[in-house]
Amino acid sequence: MEYSQLDEFAKEFKRLLKKYRTLDEDFNLFKERILSYRENGNGKFLFWRPPGIVRISNLGIETELYKVKHFTCKALKGKGSRSGIRIVYAYFPNQDKVEFVEIYYKEQDDTDCDRDRIKSYYK
Repeated sequence: MEYSQLDEFAKEFKRLLKKYRTLDEDFNLFKERILSYRENGNGKFLFWRPPGIVRISNLGIETELYKVKHFTCKALKGKGSRSGIRIVYAYFPNQDKVEFVEIYYKEQDDTDCDRDRIKSYYK
């Protein structure tokens, strides 16, 4: 699987990394374990989406976009997978590619993803 990220994602990641020192290690672990393939028995591979990852709907685009709501960050002790860090990514099954779009820390309520950014990059 190929991974890429938008420039905005890289900036947001760098900003959060200053506050949460384990974020880089946690993000790599997330990519290894959560964004994985699993065979469906017919020789075809399906994208595996565990609980805590939801598809973003009502965007009016064909690209599959997902929001990770359960992201474990060791720097946020005692929170487990309910760290409050959200990751938005686009999945391209035909290209075997995941592109990271946005990462943020939710404050009190779950602020929605940046739909304007999504619509500017994906049609």
